[in-house]
Amino acid sequence: MVSLLLAIIYVSFISLGLPDSLLGSAWPLMYQELDVPVSYSGIIFMIISLGTVCSSLQSDRLTKKLGAGRVTAVSVGMTAAALFGFSCSRSFIALCLWALPYGLGAGAVDAALNNYVALHFASRHMSWLHCMWGVGASVGPYIMSAAILHTASWNMGYRIIGILQVVLSIIIFISIP
Repeated sequence: MVSLLLAIIYVSFISLGLPDSLLGSAWPLMYQELDVPVSYSGIIFMIISLGTVCSSLQSDRLTKKLGAGRVTAVSVGMTAAALFGFSCSRSFIALCLWALPYGLGAGAVDAALNNYVALHFASRHMSWLHCMWGVGASVGPYIMSAAILHTASWNMGYRIIGILQVVLSIIIFISIP
């Protein structure tokens, strides 16, 4: 049972890393399609970061109230919704609006799972946890590149990662005791 729980936590961190590198890999197409300057990606990154910081600061309170499993499931679901929002966005303003739940989802799950693993598992699992984030952050651009190559659209890359996040969110909800 512990091995299954760890596997779910590791997969959660892979999914946490997947969207983190999408904007950088898709932006060369996005800014042209949205007709905005290249530098506007910084605005989106700042909004995502603001959401991440805010939810990280509230993570302890949320985890005490809901538990790490529910915080993780809701956060992954929120990130999935934001990714679908990104995939449907046709304007820079829409991306900015979806960037906030994108960041809010990422921050809470990161802090909640880090805390849970630190309290319940050996320190080596913390190293593996962050390795899994790196796997996700490395694979995300490959998925985006494949989507762009086969569909000529960055939107599909966000949609694919969003679908993966929905599947993970369902798995997490099912696995909550």
